[in-house]
Amino acid sequence: MVSPAVSFIIVNWNTKDLLRDCLESIRKTVRLPFEIWVVDNGSSDGSVRMVRERFPQVRLIQNSENLGFARANNLALKRISGKYAVLLNSDTVLKENAIASLVECMEKNPRAGVCGGSLLNEDGSRQNSIANFPTLATELLNKSVLRRLFPKRFPGKENGADNGVRLVESIVGACMVVRKKAMDGTGLLDEDYFFFLEETDWCLRFREKGWDVLHNPAAEIYHLQGGSARKVPVRARTEYWRSRYIFFRKNRSRKAFALLKAGLVAKLAWSFVFLGLLNVATLFLVKRLRSKLRLYAALLNWHFEGCPEALGQRPEKAARQKPREILKEA
Repeated sequence: MVSPAVSFIIVNWNTKDLLRDCLESIRKTVRLPFEIWVVDNGSSDGSVRMVRERFPQVRLIQNSENLGFARANNLALKRISGKYAVLLNSDTVLKENAIASLVECMEKNPRAGVCGGSLLNEDGSRQNSIANFPTLATELLNKSVLRRLFPKRFPGKENGADNGVRLVESIVGACMVVRKKAMDGTGLLDEDYFFFLEETDWCLRFREKGWDVLHNPAAEIYHLQGGSARKVPVRARTEYWRSRYIFFRKNRSRKAFALLKAGLVAKLAWSFVFLGLLNVATLFLVKRLRSKLRLYAALLNWHFEGCPEALGQRPEKAARQKPREILKEA
């Protein structure tokens, strides 16, 4: 039996149709020997049944609850046999030769620990596929303004598509290829992160161990952004804020963490007041403004309550219990 060159890992939570399309794209576009791991985080939409019936070759890990992105991926990362791990969001669709291009890039650059491609919207327009490590500037100032004023320091989708393979700080984790040898020396994803910024933290750790993080724009992947986070937007946004705080507590000074929290809460309070006035001026008739006001109110309430875990996406018991999993081997 030929050993797989790549091991795909897809974490799923109630995205059955998207997951099906993602798996189909692997089957249709990948010519290298591969294995696929799907880690299901307690879905109730028939995802598990769909995988078993339509993709019997997939290795399935079935969790009893939502363990989050990092923890779920780690369950499969401990078991893979490929030279490269390919972490895919369930809302991605691979274009032809995307994986071949990423693997070729890794083969040509033996110091590359991580490589990502270009993420595309459904209409083919580009998304941001790379990211800077969070700093006080990136978190408290307008990122779009920073990218326009300092394009080399803060590259974005506008100036990153035609530069060829290049070193970056971090890639967006919707599709990332990781060298297993590099992972063995760096460690798995940090499970303190439930959702958001876990890949950024991982890229930082790879770089600290001397590995390069590369962006290869020739590899194109559709990222439909219709996955798990959109199902519970308030909880997802809360989890994003929590991840920012975790990153700063872990990787920045105490002073920077205190300044971040004070600055973000001040921005949040101002946005809440401003949106409140806009809603009053429009007689609360604009749905988008009402939704944003509810979101900011929920985030303020989360801070007032001390940022409890129970108000994010993480199930309260998931933080305390060892995961129960069912592994179905192909």
